[in-house]
Amino acid sequence: MYERKIIPNLNCGLDLIGEVLYGKWKIRLLWFIDQGHKRPSELQRKIPDATRRVLNIQLKELEDHELVTKKIYPVVPPKVEYSLTEFGKSLIPVISILGQWADQHEDRLRTLILKRIQGSADLENFS
Repeated sequence: MYERKIIPNLNCGLDLIGEVLYGKWKIRLLWFIDQGHKRPSELQRKIPDATRRVLNIQLKELEDHELVTKKIYPVVPPKVEYSLTEFGKSLIPVISILGQWADQHEDRLRTLILKRIQGSADLENFS
């Protein structure tokens, strides 16, 4: 398991939110759980680029930060469902606003991201 070598700086809200939401899939996981996709297999289908292992790690971190709860049903085979806590639900409007901002600037952001990716590929080909 990963062991952190540097203690995070937690002096302001941006540091705190970065620590809680850092992870490629966490915002999507919160959004999809809020939309009703509660089973790990459903979340995997919604985020096919993520491995099951990475999703499980990030779900565990969201659980540790009290944003989601995990319910294990005593059936065979085991059934697991995730739900947002009230604390987690309070993040959904923030995530929604971020999504709206990205939608408003979609073309510009896509162009900039692709330009950066292309620049990285050019540097790799040059060496």
